[in-house]
Amino acid sequence: MNVVIEATVNKPLSTTWQAWVTPEDIKCWNFANDDWCCPNAEIDFKEGGQFNYRMTAKDNSMAFDFSGKFSKIIAFNTINFTLNDGRSVSVEFIEKGDDTTVKETFQTEDESTLEQQKHGWQMILNNFKKHVESK
Repeated sequence: MNVVIEATVNKPLSTTWQAWVTPEDIKCWNFANDDWCCPNAEIDFKEGGQFNYRMTAKDNSMAFDFSGKFSKIIAFNTINFTLNDGRSVSVEFIEKGDDTTVKETFQTEDESTLEQQKHGWQMILNNFKKHVESK
């Protein structure tokens, strides 16, 4: 099943795009809440390139790698990738004046409920919005 989430970032497309693909920025936003962090972000941003973002609970009780391979990149427009578990994700960047809407479509997994997955991904996207708008 595919799920779509989105957020409108009150920043221009170029600023929003760069924050999505820059490791130092990724470490600042790639977690769902303040109990988590992203201490490491490695990205080879090209079609066929891989990425690995370490997501860790601040109390060290849990950690996992969010990783995969880029399948399609259209600069300042679309990023498609496949996660290491085989699920596909598409991220669209839609310029609206001085704002940018980021729309993510992801395939669900079987371990968490649909609502948990949608909520978690939306929280990360909201964190991204907050980070970019603070720049």
